[in-house]
Amino acid sequence: MPGSSVAALPSSSPQFWAGQELTLGVMARVSDQTFSLLGVASAPDDVRPATVVSAEYTSTRTVFTLSAGNSTFRLDFLSPVSPSNYVRQSLPFSYLTVSVSNAGGAAVQVYADIDESWTGQSGSTAANSSTTGQTSVFQLSVDGAVTYTQNAMDQALWGEAVFASRSSNSSRLAIQSGPMNSVRGLFARNGTLSGSTPTYAAKDVVAIAQDLGPISSTASVTYAIGYTRDAAVNYLGNARALYYSATYKDSISAVSHFLDDYTDAASEASALDANIDSKATGAAGTNYSDIVTLSVRQAYGGTDLTIPAGTLNTDDVMLFLKEISSDGNVNTVDVIYPTFSIFYVMDPEYIRLVLEPVVRYLESGRWPQPWTIHDIGASYPNATGHDNGQAEQQPIEETGNILILAYAYTLASKSSTWASSHRSLFQGYADYLVTDGFNIASQLSTDDGAGPLANQTNLAVKAAVGLTAFGALYNLQNYTDIGKSYANELYNHSLATDEGKTHFLLQYPESLNNGSAYSTVFNLYPDSLLGLNTFPQEAFEMQASFYPTVRAETGVPLDS
Repeated sequence: MPGSSVAALPSSSPQFWAGQELTLGVMARVSDQTFSLLGVASAPDDVRPATVVSAEYTSTRTVFTLSAGNSTFRLDFLSPVSPSNYVRQSLPFSYLTVSVSNAGGAAVQVYADIDESWTGQSGSTAANSSTTGQTSVFQLSVDGAVTYTQNAMDQALWGEAVFASRSSNSSRLAIQSGPMNSVRGLFARNGTLSGSTPTYAAKDVVAIAQDLGPISSTASVTYAIGYTRDAAVNYLGNARALYYSATYKDSISAVSHFLDDYTDAASEASALDANIDSKATGAAGTNYSDIVTLSVRQAYGGTDLTIPAGTLNTDDVMLFLKEISSDGNVNTVDVIYPTFSIFYVMDPEYIRLVLEPVVRYLESGRWPQPWTIHDIGASYPNATGHDNGQAEQQPIEETGNILILAYAYTLASKSSTWASSHRSLFQGYADYLVTDGFNIASQLSTDDGAGPLANQTNLAVKAAVGLTAFGALYNLQNYTDIGKSYANELYNHSLATDEGKTHFLLQYPESLNNGSAYSTVFNLYPDSLLGLNTFPQEAFEMQASFYPTVRAETGVPLDS
C-alpha cells in the first residue's frame, strides 16, 4: 500500500510491487451499518468509509487502525519471516486478521474479497471453491497458462491465487462469487452472503464473510491470501518446487496448514519484530531501525526456497532470488551481495542456499568466461544459465562478490565443509583477481547506471577484500598479502584518494578521475564486518568524515 494512499485506505487498493492494483475489499457491518475498511472504491449505497486512525509497520506486519462509528477495527497484515522453519518460510501466503473492539455488544459481521487481478490477467480465469469442515477456500487460475511465464508487469501467470478463511465455534462463515457490486451490495444490506458460486466471469469477486455475533469485548477473523506455483523455478531444465510441497501436496492442504499455524507464526513474528527493532535501535537509533525493519520482508519476500519437484528431496534445498525493479534476472550475484548481510545475521545458511545454484552451474563447465557469472537466468524463474557467455559483464564485481560471500558463509556458519568442496572453483576466481583486479579494464560495476569505467576505486576495493577473504578462507597468506598490497597502494600511497586525502575517488589515479568525482565505497563494509583488516582504520575514518559533507536529503549519493 503506497504511503500516499493510507489516509484514504477505505477506498484504496493494495498494489503489486510493479505498481498495478490488486483487488482486496474489506468491509464490516456493525448494528446494521456497513463500513468500508479497505479497497472499496465504489461503495454500495449506505456504506460509510471508516476513519483511519493510525498505520504502523514492523519487520513482519503492517497494521491499520480505523474507527467505524463507536467501534474500532484493526487490519493486521502478517507475512511470516521464519528462516529456520523451511515449511513456514516457503509458504507463499500472508495473513489478514480483522479485529474489532469497542462494539458495545453490537452484532458484527466482517467481509473480504479478491478478484482475478491476483492472477495477472483478466478474462481467462478459472475459479474453484471448496469447503472442508470450517475452512473455505477459493482458487483462481489462468486457463491455458504456460508454465514459467509472467505478464508485462512481472506477475506470474501459471499458478493459483488462493483466498481462504476459517470459522470458529463462535462465528458463522458464508461465501459467494459473482459481480463485485452484487456481492458487496448483498453483504452491505444483510451482513451475509448467499453461498452461490456460479461460473467465473471477468471482474467477478470471490468473497468470504463471517458473522461474529454480538461483541462485548474483542473478536477477530483471519484470512489467508497468496499465490502458489507447483513448479516454482526452472533450474537448468529441471523443475523446482517450493519447500512446503514435500509435506503439503496441493494448495488446499497448504493453506489449511497455514491457517492452523497462525498462533505459532504470529508468536514467532512478534518476538522477531521486537528483537530486530531493539537491536537496530541500539546500534544506530530509530532512523536506522526504521530502515532495517522495513527491509526484512523485502529481503525474504523476493526469494523462493525450493526442492526438486520430481523427488521432493528436502536434502537438496536451493534459494532463488529475483532481481526486481530492473530486468528480472535470476540469482544476480551483485544482488545477492547486498542481501547477504541480513542472512549473515538471521540465518547464514541462506547465503549457501542462494549461492548453491550459481556454484553448481559454474562447476558444470557451461559458463565459458574466467570470471564469475552475473546471473544464472535472464528472466525469472528461468534459471537456464548463459552457456554462450553473454550475461551482463561485470567481471571484477561478481568475482570479488562470490569470494566475499563464500567467506561470509564460512565465518558465520562456523563450517568450512561447503567452501572446501568448491576450492578449485574459488581458486580460479582468486587468481583472476590477482591478474585483473588492480589495473582494471573499462567495465561495469553494480552501479551500472554510471556506465563502464576503467580503474573504478570501488571495484579495486572489492578485489582487495575478495583476495583477503579468499586467503582467510583457505589460510593462504600469499593471497591475503596481495589483497593488502592493493589496499596499501589505493589508500596508504594515495593512488585512489584526492590530493588532500579526504576521500576515495571514483577512479584512480587522480589524473583519470573526472574532477572531484567520488563514489560511495560500500565495498569497505565486508572488510569491517568480516574482520579482514584489508584496509587500515584510517581509511574508514576518512570516508566517515567525508560522507556527511555530501549527504543530501535522501542520503549520500551512490556517486557524483
